[in-house]
Amino acid sequence: MDFPQFFLDFFGNRLLIAVIASIHVFINHPLAVGAYPLITLLEWWGRRTNNPAWDNLAYRITFVLFIVTTTVGALTGVGIWFTTALIAPFGIGSLLRVFFWAWFTEWLVFISEVVLIMIYYLTWKRWAEGALKKLHLGFGLFLSVFSWFTMVIIVAILGFMMDPGSWPVTKTFISAVANPLYLPQLAFRTTYAMMLAGLLAWFLIFFFTKKGSDFRHRAVHFAATWSLAWAVPFIPAALWYWKQAPETMLANINVALLTQRFMNWHETLAVIMLATVGVIILVTVIGITRPRLIPGVVLLIPFVLGIWLLGHFERAREFIRKPYVIADYIYSNGVRVEEMPVFQRDGILPYATFVKHHSITATNKIEAGKDVFLVTCSRCHTTSGINNIVSKFNNLYGPEPWDETVLKAFISTMHVTRTFMPPFPGNDKEAEAMIAYFKELQNNRQLIYDAQARWSPRAINGDQTTGNP
Repeated sequence: MDFPQFFLDFFGNRLLIAVIASIHVFINHPLAVGAYPLITLLEWWGRRTNNPAWDNLAYRITFVLFIVTTTVGALTGVGIWFTTALIAPFGIGSLLRVFFWAWFTEWLVFISEVVLIMIYYLTWKRWAEGALKKLHLGFGLFLSVFSWFTMVIIVAILGFMMDPGSWPVTKTFISAVANPLYLPQLAFRTTYAMMLAGLLAWFLIFFFTKKGSDFRHRAVHFAATWSLAWAVPFIPAALWYWKQAPETMLANINVALLTQRFMNWHETLAVIMLATVGVIILVTVIGITRPRLIPGVVLLIPFVLGIWLLGHFERAREFIRKPYVIADYIYSNGVRVEEMPVFQRDGILPYATFVKHHSITATNKIEAGKDVFLVTCSRCHTTSGINNIVSKFNNLYGPEPWDETVLKAFISTMHVTRTFMPPFPGNDKEAEAMIAYFKELQNNRQLIYDAQARWSPRAINGDQTTGNP
């Protein structure tokens, strides 16, 4: 098995993937999946009412979509492939083997979507009348379908990672696609994307219409009606999705929504999130009934709140399936569940490819311990940056030199007390080597702190509180 030693120590491997993936979702849902049906509807409404203002508004919003989706959206989409292949080749490799034809189809759909985006935007002014306008609306309809179809495919894969259903037994493509979370998550993401698209259009209306004009008020009413119409099915879809999530994963929700440090606040955060949904719905109702009462700055608030909620959802979805990448099949460090007994008996280093040491001796113990850490822990932890291992143990056992026996007992049972962590996939000798590496990190960290204290301005000036002359 292959375990590349790519290790982004300060930022963290998992955070790198999370940031790129979240930006991609922030663009994909409201700007691609949700926005193009709304834009096509705006264009059609302008043609039906013979009002060019609607058509012009749709065209100007499409310009924003065209620029953002074909630049940042495309780059982050490629970035997801690059980072997952670099950091977690075991997980992406397993998913590719299961969903090869689905991903192949998705790439064909994606290429078609890009072509349709270019045709739709670049022909807007040329195909402005008669039969050509009908053809242009047809391209908008096709673009809307193709944009949503990418979500149809990808959501099957995301649902599979949370609950593979009968696939571990059948090992068939159909059983992988028909996982228990596929339809609930598709309903949730589709309705949320459509609702966010209306909030995005609402925000852009502030820039593309005249202040106080009657058309701005009608446009606000239109966008608010669209968002509220999709908010109605969004709520039962969200509840459906929640009910289908495995109970073992929901047990992680208090950490998934926040962090370990603030896990006791999850109920407060849940109330805040529900209140946020309430605020969004309230503002959209006002936008429908009293659009003239909505000041320009308020047009931004619902969209920002919607993106904030989407970010929390993505964090929770990624975290609650821990300690797995694919539930009950492969752990977050790339070890398959069925491989664990072998590694715990023989050790993981003899089977790892990209490591410096395949066995542990008295002379290489610390370096071999580093190899063990990189193979088993570095997907989630760093040594000196975000979620670093030294701070974690300092929080548990204090800054005094750690006791090897205590650390070894913790490592052997950490998956019991912290259910979001996988079991240690190594033998006792490797655990001892990794502990030696951790203590070396602690010593080095203390040397750095001592040096900083010794050369601080207060110490140099003879401040008595430092204890140095």
